[in-house]
Amino acid sequence: MEPAVIQLLILAGIAVFLILRLRSVLGSRDGYEQTPVARQGSGPELDKKPRFEVIEGGPDTDITDHVPEGSDMAKALGRMKAVDPDFSVDEFLQGARGAYEMILMAFESSDLDSILPFLSRDVFNSFDEVVQLRETQGLRVDATFVGLGELEIVDATFDEDSKEGEITIKFVGELTSVVRKADSGEVVEGDPNVVKRQKDIWTFARDMSSDSPNWKLVATGG
Repeated sequence: MEPAVIQLLILAGIAVFLILRLRSVLGSRDGYEQTPVARQGSGPELDKKPRFEVIEGGPDTDITDHVPEGSDMAKALGRMKAVDPDFSVDEFLQGARGAYEMILMAFESSDLDSILPFLSRDVFNSFDEVVQLRETQGLRVDATFVGLGELEIVDATFDEDSKEGEITIKFVGELTSVVRKADSGEVVEGDPNVVKRQKDIWTFARDMSSDSPNWKLVATGG
């Protein structure tokens, strides 16, 4: 047999072997087969950003996370947001948390000048009376703010005429507080090693149509 014929037969045998091998691995297509369907989530759609449907008239979770849906408080907060679209209840509460510590500690240390812009005239006068009384009695207060145990909106109102919003918050602070004689440092009341819980009910107010985002403390209680 000619060498060329032998070589041809060898190549044909190799080709048959490769075809059989491929069929055993990949399978074969016999008869009718459906066109393969791409898996969900594959292809160009994968690169597209998800689309979110905004439901008009749905509850505002920035409000309903803090007060009951449909309550007078929720309606008042909704009116505040309608007048000032930048107003956020979440952000307000974060600011109130910091304001509580700042104002409380300034009052305890008799440093009212530093918090004057955050107080109404009535609240400032009330705080100042207590500070003046301490000085008259020769006393001082040493206090340390430990933390805030509770923070809750207990009331919210909105005046349509003045556009003033008021939000009342219950704070439960944790602090150490000691009253000492100013000259000797002798302890008159309290224990520097005992953490006490103090409940305060504070009302903050703001003209929601104003360009200023600052709220003022307009009333205090316990």
